[in-house]
Amino acid sequence: MTDLETKIKELIIESLDLEDMVADDIDTDEALFVDGLGLDSIDALELGLAVKNEFHVVLEASSEDTKKHFYSVATLANFIRNNK
Repeated sequence: MTDLETKIKELIIESLDLEDMVADDIDTDEALFVDGLGLDSIDALELGLAVKNEFHVVLEASSEDTKKHFYSVATLANFIRNNK
């Protein structure tokens, strides 16, 4: 796990108030929404805002690519690396 992936996991826990979780509880390659971590559309909005503020990346809510970038911690880390 890279430092960026750890930071993303900690951001997920903090921004979504997942108090009973630690970074190691989140699988880097597991889906964040529905079947995986189980986040929903409200969580997506909150997480998107947190990522935008923390990493200063531009996100387009209606873009199909954005959904792909938010699939997992790994895909989100790749997106952030490529857009910094």
